[in-house]
Amino acid sequence: MQWLEVTIRTASGGVELLCAELSEAGFDSLMIDDSEEFREFLETSQQYWDYVDNDLRKRMEGLSQVRLYLEEPSAETELVRLRELLAGLPARYPACDFGPLTLKLETIPGEDWENSWKQNYRPLPVGEKLLVVPQWMTVDDLQGRLPVLLDLGLAFGTGAHASTSMCMCALETLIQGGERVADLGSGSGILSICALRLGAGSAVGIDIDPAAEHIARENALRNGFDETRFRACTGDVITDRSRMEELARGGYDIVCANIVAGVLVRLMPVIPRFLRPGGTFLCSGILNEREAEVRQAIEQAGLSVTESRHKDEWCCLLARCTNVDAR
Repeated sequence: MQWLEVTIRTASGGVELLCAELSEAGFDSLMIDDSEEFREFLETSQQYWDYVDNDLRKRMEGLSQVRLYLEEPSAETELVRLRELLAGLPARYPACDFGPLTLKLETIPGEDWENSWKQNYRPLPVGEKLLVVPQWMTVDDLQGRLPVLLDLGLAFGTGAHASTSMCMCALETLIQGGERVADLGSGSGILSICALRLGAGSAVGIDIDPAAEHIARENALRNGFDETRFRACTGDVITDRSRMEELARGGYDIVCANIVAGVLVRLMPVIPRFLRPGGTFLCSGILNEREAEVRQAIEQAGLSVTESRHKDEWCCLLARCTNVDAR
């Protein structure tokens, strides 16, 4: 079976209405590339990023388009219907700028294009003990490793990035059994799940994105960890003091934060509130050129760096509390 990929060139101001009309007409599974939405995302989320790929920024400049897929052999008939719909939009909505509404057509090879990437995916071994496995795959031979089952269709952390893999390797040495773990900026929940797989007693994943809470909880359940072992929460522990105090209650043996350097610096003043005496703070997502800045923030918070790890352009730091009164 073949598919026809149809790319509709439009304008940012007309994307939303165009998608609504396409959906109403039965054209679904729409994929949107919108330069204005991309720009707004960068502006509102700037505090959470150290950099944005310049090539990606250039590709998005002035780009507003919608992609959809038509199944052969009915693609030709559907394409006629699509052209008629597009031709009538400017007259129906004269106040809306839809842009050129030109079409680019490309035939997709006759295979399961949506899931073809899965055919070449292999489980990802990390460190000495862990194996990241997509939730749709059955692995007969784990090679003595502990499986970490994840929905790899999500962009919330899969273990492939250097910053995440360094955290996973560090957890292998930190977890001795029964620890209470907190993961700030938990995303997919991968670090919490790894900690539990390695023998931690319980874990709490905290993220400012409500979607991450649901995703982390689902991933934990895939690995057999229900609410008695894993708790997923939404909250901003930097600006919401009452939420921070609630989540920090009781303290943790290990606190993880795989976030970019700028957020780590802002986060550091509250980290001692989460740590039990003798506890370890594990942080990553730090570009090498910002290591000194994060180290300084760690020391100002009353912690001392005990170990540093480096991979590619990324740095991972481990620290312990040197001030028993910091909490």
